[in-house]
Amino acid sequence: MANDTNKQFERVLELCRELFGKKLYDYGASWRIMRPESLTDQIFIKAKRIRTLETGAENLVGEDINSELIGIVNYGLISLVQLDLGYSDQCDLTADEAMALYDKKAKETLELMKKKNHDYNEAWRGMRTTSYTDLILTKIWRTKQIEELGGETKVSEGVDANYMDMINYAVFGLIKNGLAD
Repeated sequence: MANDTNKQFERVLELCRELFGKKLYDYGASWRIMRPESLTDQIFIKAKRIRTLETGAENLVGEDINSELIGIVNYGLISLVQLDLGYSDQCDLTADEAMALYDKKAKETLELMKKKNHDYNEAWRGMRTTSYTDLILTKIWRTKQIEELGGETKVSEGVDANYMDMINYAVFGLIKNGLAD
């Protein structure tokens, strides 16, 4: 089953990458101006919207939960890039450079998932998709706290690990919602 998870995870990442590439064409690397705190807030908005939809609120925007989960994956990967590069006052990456950085962070996140999935023995498959939302929101609040502390923690993982966990939970949700089929 782990091999199925790996293939499903890779398939979802391919679909997220495809959308990222289209937006990169439309907007360039405009996200380069975003500070890490703004990216955390963008992921927060998407997770809150998912929770609102999960609780049965009317969907006036028209985008579904999967669209928001894809947004979390892509903003999470952008966040990881920004942690490495820092933010810029301009779009200072070509599309090819941005895609290469996106791919690098996606690969690192996939490798982390493989390790954790092995150690946790596919536990994510027994979880409810609403739990993924709650865990993403928890990781966001942890990230905000670490950002408030200037990145200094005593025993906890850093912001990058929290972003990777958010991405992984979002991908698990997308797999469970049938996006990898």
